[in-house]
Amino acid sequence: MNASNTPRRPAVTVREVGLRDGLQSVAMIVPTSHKLEWIGAAYAAGQREIEVGSFVPARLLPQLADTAELVAHAKTLPGLVASVLVPNLKGAERAIEVGADLMLVPLSASAAHSAANVRKTPDEMIKQIADIRAARDAASSKTIIEVGMSTAFGCTIQGDVAEDDVIRLLQAALDAGAERVGLADTVGYADPAQVRRLFEKAFRALGSQADKLTCGHFHDTRGLALANTLAALDVGVCRFDASLAGIGGCPHAPGASGNAATEDVVFMLERMGYHTGIDLTALLELRKRVASWLAGEQLGGAVWRAGVPKSRPATTFTSSSFSSQPGIQ
Repeated sequence: MNASNTPRRPAVTVREVGLRDGLQSVAMIVPTSHKLEWIGAAYAAGQREIEVGSFVPARLLPQLADTAELVAHAKTLPGLVASVLVPNLKGAERAIEVGADLMLVPLSASAAHSAANVRKTPDEMIKQIADIRAARDAASSKTIIEVGMSTAFGCTIQGDVAEDDVIRLLQAALDAGAERVGLADTVGYADPAQVRRLFEKAFRALGSQADKLTCGHFHDTRGLALANTLAALDVGVCRFDASLAGIGGCPHAPGASGNAATEDVVFMLERMGYHTGIDLTALLELRKRVASWLAGEQLGGAVWRAGVPKSRPATTFTSSSFSSQPGIQ
């Protein structure tokens, strides 16, 4: 099939979160040299958004104590967007200080999860977002403020989470100064019908601000991460979080098996004709290295087991066959 005859589909961004969401969930501390190698290899493979760490006290997450050094390295790579998670104003001030491109603020739709995760109510976190925006603007910083709506599809502590609560908090986060928001299936409760319904409802409710709902974050706890990614893609989401080898999870979801595997998400998207800009072969080679560093840890993913089919290359379409229109970003 010639590229000129293929349907035009938008580019899709896959943000790598393994260095933060993944490594914070494993017992071992990966050396900084390995993390720098990971960032460099992911960049060489075509990844242009990487969540490199989190600004939380080192006593709580010693696995992420070198985040500032990783941001500094990421800033030497042209076009790479380096994200960091910041749970509070102090963390945001560190992100601003080191010049992170984007800071992700966790806001839980579940009051019970919020109390366990950040020791604040959801509405107290909204106030924190406003304080973070004020600090960012006062510093004349260009760091983007993104809010990740945790437990948007359910919570292991609280159970069901009302969709109206999710919508209210999304709007409140934007009103408080967030520039982007996303929905996260933190504990792997979501199903494709629910994902489609909630994203569609959120897009309608946000109205003229719908383009600020930019990201889907899915866990593969019950084997539905790819199906949920596809459901979000179908309603216009074109940016997704994923973790190499599917590492990660949530401390408040016992037995959680981790995130959507980056290599599986990329494989699915490229096979469907979406342009990720990521070299799957190079990504699978990087997975081997990361797996060797994490010997004994629980890993996920499927493509690495069977490999790329020989019947047709994973990347059927060239970048020139895609529309320049990025979809929802």
